[in-house]
Amino acid sequence: MTVPHRTPSKLLFGAVSAAGILALSSCGLANDDDQTISMILTESGPFQEPTNIASDILEAEGWTLEPTYVTDIVQPNQVVSNGEYDVNYFQHLAYLRQFNDDYDLDVEPLLAVFQAPAGIYSERHDTVEELPHGAQIALPVDRANNGRGLLLLHEAGLLEVDTSQDVTQISQEDIIDNPNEYDFVEVDQQSLAQILPDVDAGFSFTRLIAEADLEVEATEPLLIEEDAEAQIPYTVVIAAASDFAENEPEKYEALRAAYQSEEVQEWFEGYIGGLKKTAFDLDISELWEDFQATEEAS
Repeated sequence: MTVPHRTPSKLLFGAVSAAGILALSSCGLANDDDQTISMILTESGPFQEPTNIASDILEAEGWTLEPTYVTDIVQPNQVVSNGEYDVNYFQHLAYLRQFNDDYDLDVEPLLAVFQAPAGIYSERHDTVEELPHGAQIALPVDRANNGRGLLLLHEAGLLEVDTSQDVTQISQEDIIDNPNEYDFVEVDQQSLAQILPDVDAGFSFTRLIAEADLEVEATEPLLIEEDAEAQIPYTVVIAAASDFAENEPEKYEALRAAYQSEEVQEWFEGYIGGLKKTAFDLDISELWEDFQATEEAS
């Protein structure tokens, strides 16, 4: 297990093993002070910068936002579910739904922040047509994202995939025909950008490409998700334990006003050429209910 490096302002974690949750600094734990909101979030631009903006807005309204930054994508839901933190900000709806299923939790989205399109990127080839026979292509290992890369290749006519189920359920098992004999390598989603120089192409989130030291720009994918409706499962949310909004209405309203503010909107408009669109207008409660019903139906 990776030993965490601790500072007063943030905690850095490696991937968490099955051994369980590492102890967290008490400075980030859910606070009895009604004017303090504790948040655990990922250490990345579209999470950190809006949080800095939101923190200033909250402070002006008499609130204190206490963020804890991590690189782990397992702990944030667990520590929110058990009440150690008020909210988290690191995931999209598809990942949250899958995580709840896998760990038997009931974490719910509080509000939508932005939609996170992703794409197929390459440092070796300029177009998908240049991908060689037997090309090695990286995919995220988690099921909530695994099918996204496969679906992009399917839509480009390079692969045939069974699309009878939701994209969040598609995996390599659903490949019907792989005429180019692509070799798919599955890696942790946080490593997608780092592995790109070692493969012919790879599926990755735009933010990871933007933040990595690569020869390809985030705005230069071979293929990119463009259908707004198809991106709904990948709407990034602030999430909390079930009924948080009902039990802590003032905290909920303060977070909504800060994270769905004009200042945050302006920041996203200038980030990666505006590729990440804000999702402030989505009714997240209704969307979440419909999204879960879709899974049950499948």
